[in-house]
Amino acid sequence: MSENIKIYIGLDDTDHVDIGCTTEKLNHLLLYLELNINFEIVSRRLVRLWPFASRRTRGNAALSAVVLLDKNDENKLYNLCNKWFNKLLSEISNHPLCIHPASPALIISKTQFPNEIYWETVRGHVKLSSRLLQIKNYNCKIFSSNSQWGIIGASAALAWSPEQNSSYELISWRKKSMIGKKRLINLETVIELDNKYPQTFLNRDPTKNRGLIAPRTPCPVLYGIRSSSPEILEDSHKWLQSKQDVEKSSDYAIHCTNQLSDDHVTPYYGTVLSKPTTSKGAHSSIKVFVNGKIRTLLAFSQGDSVNRLLRLLEPGDIVSWTGLLSPSDSSIHLEKLSILEPVPRIYTRPTCCGSSMKSAGISQKLRCSGCGKNCEKYWLGKMPNFSEIYMINNWTEPNPSNRRHLSKPLDLGVPILNNLIP
Repeated sequence: MSENIKIYIGLDDTDHVDIGCTTEKLNHLLLYLELNINFEIVSRRLVRLWPFASRRTRGNAALSAVVLLDKNDENKLYNLCNKWFNKLLSEISNHPLCIHPASPALIISKTQFPNEIYWETVRGHVKLSSRLLQIKNYNCKIFSSNSQWGIIGASAALAWSPEQNSSYELISWRKKSMIGKKRLINLETVIELDNKYPQTFLNRDPTKNRGLIAPRTPCPVLYGIRSSSPEILEDSHKWLQSKQDVEKSSDYAIHCTNQLSDDHVTPYYGTVLSKPTTSKGAHSSIKVFVNGKIRTLLAFSQGDSVNRLLRLLEPGDIVSWTGLLSPSDSSIHLEKLSILEPVPRIYTRPTCCGSSMKSAGISQKLRCSGCGKNCEKYWLGKMPNFSEIYMINNWTEPNPSNRRHLSKPLDLGVPILNNLIP
């Protein structure tokens, strides 16, 4: 009796800024294998990685799949993957020129890579040479272009294990004849999807009256629907495809994903040291003190309420945040912001006879211009009111349109604080 073995397949860096999508390429690979070998797909995984990576693609995602295979077909699998990958390299050679051309890598492994490989890749820069050394002792086959850059993402996808903060995304792809044309997905239908399937999330941005399920690039993805339930995704996709005002897809697949996990950031808190400054682009920044270091918190104009809250901060406020440390200037690009302990804001001198008392001069007391009463100099303060900024448990975040794929919405849970040095 033959024995089934578990095989891990990782793929990354197959697309161009204007052409292709790694999700579609993995789907093509699995369909090709299904035609030529008997195996079972256990799961597909879509893994978003460090948003500051220099060679990142649009969503900076790598793909992997876990399959069950007859042990006797292992070598046949390798041969088929080699044949498919060579065809992929031929297709990519026809891509238009760009700064970072596709550098695909396909990794086939009989063991899952250690989880630290994922964490290194989702939270910071990874050197290709270091990653090659990390994986060289694992029992895996690597197919790659000469530059090998795709190995970084493909290995990270093989190292990610779905945990409690994972979710699912159903990705549907366009028919080849439709790629490059305007997608047909009516906003009213997206709103109806939101109401009919409340277990799905981030289908639209109500603050901007726009749908979020369809990309705005010429890639082959038609739409993506997110949920914590794969069964709901199957139902919602079939419902969408039944609508007359929605373009018909060529195929679809459900992926377990690290999106909405906040895996790329660690929450911190510190004390505000300076008043906010604002640049010409309406970006705002402040200095904070955290664990003996001075850091700059930067909120972009697209940060919406995060930017507005930062502009209201004063020295002495204790704030918490999540954000990415920029490799270019070490500033922290904010994704979420919270006011933990605000200091009272100075707003006026004490009043007498219906008006504020005035200073009588340097080193002099305050004096009432009405009755002449004197008193020591001091200011009155009051606690700030942040009620006009939408918050959940004192945290605020950008509108849905301006969040990263990895950012966890506050309505799915607020960050848990620690005070490590970012």
